[in-house]
Amino acid sequence: MDPDFADRVVAQWGRERPEMPLDSIGVVARVLRIAKLVWDVRRRTLAALDMDSATVDLIATLRRNGPPYCMTPSALVDDILVSGPAITQRVARAEALGLVSVERTPSGRRTVHVTLTSEGHRTIERNIEELIEQERALLVGLTDAERAELETLLRKLLITMSPDGRSTPDR
Repeated sequence: MDPDFADRVVAQWGRERPEMPLDSIGVVARVLRIAKLVWDVRRRTLAALDMDSATVDLIATLRRNGPPYCMTPSALVDDILVSGPAITQRVARAEALGLVSVERTPSGRRTVHVTLTSEGHRTIERNIEELIEQERALLVGLTDAERAELETLLRKLLITMSPDGRSTPDR
């Protein structure tokens, strides 16, 4: 396989700082580049669907958790892996769009449950296939066996990098 940008970075640092360990660069530089490419495709796909990533994550989480498509804010925080204030913001935006309904405490200050509306259900059903198809297209250069091996290795890396030994980041 021809050298890529990461190989050039390793070679340059190897020339400039031969005593420095460089074994992480090939993995980390490629992961960062892949993440950027994936986010670029995701952003373009969602823009074409007139959606934003935060809203899609919220309504997709409600949808994939199954009937009754209702979750507490803390369960959403755990599933989406963002902070409580970020969930509050996402829920407010999706509620304003009619994609979710919110059950609040009698004071109206706290959200008790977030439920996918029929409009939210239609929206995610209409858009999730296109988003997944675009993501699948990114992996077309890998065989099924390579994709499975990469998934296993990435899971292992993510778990070993996570402070609690799970594949969830700190918030």
